[in-house]
Amino acid sequence: MKIYNNPNSAMLADLLKRPQLNAALIKESVESIIDDVANNGDKALLKYNKQFDGVDIIDLKVSPGEIELAVAAVSDNLKAAIQQAKINIETFHQSQKEPIIKVETMPGVICWRKSVAIEKIGFYIPGGTAPLFSTVLMMAIPAIIAGCDDIILCTPSKQDGTIAKEILYTASICGITKIYRCGGAQAIAAMVYGTATIPAVYKILGPGNQYVTMAKQLLQNKVAIDMPAGPSEVMVIADDTAIAEYVAADLLAQAEHGKDSQVILVTTSFALGVKVQSEIDIQLKHLERNNIISAALLNSKIIVVKNIEEAVKISNQYAPEHLIICCRNVQKVSENIISAGSVFIGNYSPESAGDYASGTNHTLPTNGYAAMYSGVSVDSYVKKITFQELSKEGLTAMASTVTTMASAEGLEAHSNAVKIRLKNNYES
Repeated sequence: MKIYNNPNSAMLADLLKRPQLNAALIKESVESIIDDVANNGDKALLKYNKQFDGVDIIDLKVSPGEIELAVAAVSDNLKAAIQQAKINIETFHQSQKEPIIKVETMPGVICWRKSVAIEKIGFYIPGGTAPLFSTVLMMAIPAIIAGCDDIILCTPSKQDGTIAKEILYTASICGITKIYRCGGAQAIAAMVYGTATIPAVYKILGPGNQYVTMAKQLLQNKVAIDMPAGPSEVMVIADDTAIAEYVAADLLAQAEHGKDSQVILVTTSFALGVKVQSEIDIQLKHLERNNIISAALLNSKIIVVKNIEEAVKISNQYAPEHLIICCRNVQKVSENIISAGSVFIGNYSPESAGDYASGTNHTLPTNGYAAMYSGVSVDSYVKKITFQELSKEGLTAMASTVTTMASAEGLEAHSNAVKIRLKNNYES
């Protein structure tokens, strides 16, 4: 990672650019895939499984027997870890359930809002270079808490046609049994249009590469999506109190997600930047995915700034998916963060904790979308329906307000719907 010392605003804007593939080519390719799946269903899915993943299979759906074998094959140690993570994630997300609160806006006028689960949900779980079984927990747990009971899961298979046993085990303990070996943009299209095997859903959630993200964005006029969640990223804000080994480890952890990941350190200490740079070289040698990490580090920077206030300003401008803050007065500094997917405070809060087991959700907005999107939560799985109930006395008290406003807009039928109720003596 190269160090940039106090860059000017023009240079800074360039440094904060995310790595991008050719968007026009991605869009063209994804549109072709979507059209093929919409018209040819399972036949197209099987073709793309072979073309993109090298998998020649007949049955897209994972059988109960395959799930049972996978459950038996997962080690007890990993099962215990997944179960502990599940408990923490459930505990945090349970707190997000909202009670129904009835509000009397004026005498005789009662209003309230109710959260109702979205009936049909589809998950996309990446399974390429790393089968992200932890994402199953992050997707399924808030969905179940919200009350969703019709859930399907699509994930790419390995070249032998099987799904990673860890994904199947995690899906099993979350109660998800409708699992399909299908990945990429074609999986998104299948969940939107439906095929003979894969049912259509109302909302699709889950991270993916730029092809998956493009498919979700192109199809969001037909189905709801969680957010444009693309390549992973982290920003670290640090001063001279930060521990270089920890910072380097956090940057490397996020870089190993993929070659198009981006990691950025913003620090007030040039000396810390140099130490982190050196520590990255030391730790990288011992990591199995060092080829992927090295490619991601080409997109990554160390930026030295004058003070923490400037670092916070840069972070809010960048709107990172993950933000780690290691500096003096860290709690106070964190209160000034207004754009981030998830924030990790202090030297002992690695981003890895949120990825797996602290309880917060790790499916978060990337590519600057944290400025206007939230991460997955129980709210992601519900629609909010408002209700109101007026007594005759309540309507009488409100009548003049409604009729005056309706008449001013030239909508006399609206006005009449009130007046007609007040000029008769019908009893409800």
